[in-house]
Amino acid sequence: MCPATLSYSSNSCLSARNGRFSSKNCRGKLPVRAEVLIVSPKKREKSIHELLSVQGIAHTHRRVREVVWKQTHVTNDLCCRTPSFDPVFLDEAYELCRKICAEYAKTFYLGTKLMTAERQKAIWAIYVWCRRTDELVDGPNADYMNNSVLDRWEERLEDIFNTKPYDMLDAALTDTICKFPLDIKPFKDMIDGMRMDTRKSRYANFQELYMYCYCVAGTVGLMSVPIMGIAPECPVSAQTVYNAALHLGIGNQLTNILRDVGEDALRGRVYLPQDELAQFGIRDEDVFARKVTDQWREFMKEQIRRARFYFNLAEEGASHLNKASRWPVWSSLILYRKILDAIEENDYDNLTKRAYVGRAKKLVTLPVSYARALSLPSLAIQ
Repeated sequence: MCPATLSYSSNSCLSARNGRFSSKNCRGKLPVRAEVLIVSPKKREKSIHELLSVQGIAHTHRRVREVVWKQTHVTNDLCCRTPSFDPVFLDEAYELCRKICAEYAKTFYLGTKLMTAERQKAIWAIYVWCRRTDELVDGPNADYMNNSVLDRWEERLEDIFNTKPYDMLDAALTDTICKFPLDIKPFKDMIDGMRMDTRKSRYANFQELYMYCYCVAGTVGLMSVPIMGIAPECPVSAQTVYNAALHLGIGNQLTNILRDVGEDALRGRVYLPQDELAQFGIRDEDVFARKVTDQWREFMKEQIRRARFYFNLAEEGASHLNKASRWPVWSSLILYRKILDAIEENDYDNLTKRAYVGRAKKLVTLPVSYARALSLPSLAIQ
């Protein structure tokens, strides 16, 4: 599953092995204190307090709080250094990152054009690292993937943070780390998410699935907030803004999972909570049979409700980012909601059909997201 918080709406990705890159088709794949518990449609609606249960994700919450503290209160040691890269080399490195982003994430790339030059380059560098990380598990050589490869990739990440990049794209990230207060933990957590993909094809409950969504997508929100910046006039805490970014990552990844159910089933994977499937009388065999039943439709309605719940939580925080950085975030939020709409329009058949947002609809969302990015944020969020 591909990381998606940065609105990775591409049709292709990059793979990286020993500094070599190739393209392929790929599916676009905060602590938040929110867990939406799925209930049978015959049961009453849960209150907001019940929906905001912290059970099962408290550990993730503590991890994220630590990252937020480091990125907002503790000076990053690398920010005090200036790596000895030739300026021309760095320009070429960032230009390569820009081209990759422009080719494989067109809508997101367009949204970054409002950002300052330094923020643009930094977000492109992070995008490329996330793509390369994902390709280790989802790329053309994924059949040969094992933990030793991910271990070596993690060592390479540590080298990046120690100003010892392996290649040009690594150098762009090293330079970014030296300019923005980025902690290594979200990057390592993303690699842990890739490890989960190598050893797990089922998730017993939403708590387990939530951890996976955090690792492969929520982490991108933690990486992105220091780059995008929080509005100087922001009336809420930095933790609130980070939580909103993480909510967006969780919502995006849940949407990816719902969109890709049929494709994942062909690979023997079911990224859906097993206990909730059982509540609706659905077994793995039913998913693999790819038959849309009334039980499946009711189950999907609840899963879509959960994803929308996270998007609603993320919405206010998007308006508290630096004004120049809001457009790509709003684009992501609006486009991913439209994927959920497309699943509904397909009569909840995500087993034999892949919900997608056509080019025309994407173009229509751009001025809408631009207007939302420029609008004054609400002060209602606490």
